[in-house]
Amino acid sequence: MADVEEPKFNSLAERIAALNQQKNFTAPPPSTKRPPPPPPPGAGRPQSHAQAPKTNGAVASQSPNLPARPQKPNPPSLPRRTNTSESAIEPPPSLPSRDAPPPLPNRKNSTQPSPALPARRASTQPLNGRRGSNSSEVSHISTLSNLSLNPVSSRTSTTSTETQPSRRVLAPTLDQAKLPPLPPSRKEREAQEAREAAEKEATEVIKAPLLSSRSAPAVPQSRPGLPRLPSRPTNSSAHSQIDENPSVAPRRLPPPPSAFVRPSTTFESTRRPDAPGPRPGPRPSNDAPPPVPVSSRPTFSQIDAVAERKSTSCLICRDFSGPDSVAAQYPSHSLPRHDPVGYLANVLCGPFPSATDKARAIFTWCHHNIAYNVEEFFGKCIKGRSVDETIFHGKAVCQGYAEVYQAIAQRAGLQCVVVGGHGKGYGYKPLKNGEPLPPRDPSGHAWNAVCIDNGEWKLLDACWGAGSVGNQQYHKQFKPHMFSLSNDLFGLKHFPRDDRYFFRNDGRIPTWEEYIVGPTKGEKADFFGTDEGISEFTFSPAEKHIPVYSGGVVRFQFSKICEHWIPERHGKGKSYLLLIKIHGMDGRKEDLVPLETDGFWWWTDISARDLGAPGQTIFLYGLTTLNNKDARGVTKEEYYRTKNSGCFSMSWAIYAKWELV
Repeated sequence: MADVEEPKFNSLAERIAALNQQKNFTAPPPSTKRPPPPPPPGAGRPQSHAQAPKTNGAVASQSPNLPARPQKPNPPSLPRRTNTSESAIEPPPSLPSRDAPPPLPNRKNSTQPSPALPARRASTQPLNGRRGSNSSEVSHISTLSNLSLNPVSSRTSTTSTETQPSRRVLAPTLDQAKLPPLPPSRKEREAQEAREAAEKEATEVIKAPLLSSRSAPAVPQSRPGLPRLPSRPTNSSAHSQIDENPSVAPRRLPPPPSAFVRPSTTFESTRRPDAPGPRPGPRPSNDAPPPVPVSSRPTFSQIDAVAERKSTSCLICRDFSGPDSVAAQYPSHSLPRHDPVGYLANVLCGPFPSATDKARAIFTWCHHNIAYNVEEFFGKCIKGRSVDETIFHGKAVCQGYAEVYQAIAQRAGLQCVVVGGHGKGYGYKPLKNGEPLPPRDPSGHAWNAVCIDNGEWKLLDACWGAGSVGNQQYHKQFKPHMFSLSNDLFGLKHFPRDDRYFFRNDGRIPTWEEYIVGPTKGEKADFFGTDEGISEFTFSPAEKHIPVYSGGVVRFQFSKICEHWIPERHGKGKSYLLLIKIHGMDGRKEDLVPLETDGFWWWTDISARDLGAPGQTIFLYGLTTLNNKDARGVTKEEYYRTKNSGCFSMSWAIYAKWELV
């Protein structure tokens, strides 16, 4: 441009075309200061921005200064844009899509004096001197930031920084405090214990298992490193004690019938008898261990004594006569009015070192001294009482039972909590086929979880163990299985509100749907309970409805509640003979079919057509009297012999019921 005066343009497109022809057209560098005026057209060399503010007179008289445009903090770089003109110059980047700025005002004649710049404030710091390195950390950091982030726009600062002598010396770093080492975390401790256990197991010498000194005579300790002795072959020379005490064959499951499809049971037995395995053959002579003296072999009576002691770990077969007898000696009316909880904790749990026996004594005491408050329950006016008030009042609902049990157990030194949730007790109706699942609502019942021997958490229900409710009346009846039932089976009728209180052996947390539906596919068969050691979780068929025209054979099958359960020792005597009442083909002939038994299982196979007609009911009976005599121990042969005599009388108890469809 030869003239100082800027040409006027009639449109924005003409101005853009003129700007595109200028080679020095670049986007203004981002700066927080007001840009200096452009250099005069006749100037031979460009002046740096740092020199522009030094003079106001000479430069300002040659070129008028444009009014300052409002600055925006660090605008982004403009993208390249296409040019509609036919210029050979490389097209500059296009502006982003935004509102067009207002046109710049026209330049005035250079003869007019430009407005004077405002006077700059005098700097309080000399220009030729700098502060010490320790006091200029902020400026140094700012300069480094500008150099790294925007090297083009800070060229002047870079030049001036490079020309200054490097006198900055950073302050020495602050020494870190030497803290004591942190204790190892739980994961580190577990990993260390696992490594130590693995090393110990690798270096530990495996010894042959020996019987306890209490149950067998002393056995010379075998040499370390020898493998376990094999079982003696059957054709070996027989000794006198073997002839006198023949070995007992292991118990087996009942044989399956021909053309029989076994129906699904409620639960498989939690403790099935192991199937007999093949005997190991004779070892090679060069690898055979030294012979064991015959005098060291235990007798069968000693082996039975060991098996009996091991069975005490099973809560079903454990002898709780001691705790139960102590619990019956302290009725609620004989307790002191001051601190009855502490008194009960002392007299009930003091005589027993075992935590399991202590927990059982409290459980039995609740049965003897607290009744279910049916008046308040059915009147819907349940009152809240303290533990002492409940003990002397002698009545409570499930929450009261649980709170009394927890208070006595904790005073006795046991870990015990109250568990709230849902229970399949009074008023519960099983879910029928096709019925929708009720919404999740684990509430309405309470029970306990107590820590017994070996640190095991045991679920128990002192309320249901004391009795039951029927026809709006309370029936006092001791139910020890509410204490001895395993946690897995306990969870079939109890669903806690807190998932931590399932305490299953496998650690799994059942869902609400799994709890409501249950393990059976349809409605469960009616089981009325019995004191004869029959498990309700292993009987088959598990479903309530049995199809008549299925064309198959129905297996009725039951087992004991435990392998160690002996009716003469743990029950009331020898077992009753179990009978299935059927109605014959098309329901025209009733009959009682006795079940086979091997001492652990009861079973029989009946054709579905022989059960009866749809709508009739099948019952499981226990023969209680035969010819006005106690029928305990009556066998199947004795029953048929008495029945064929033509003159007999009998009575029975009902254990279970099914319906034919």
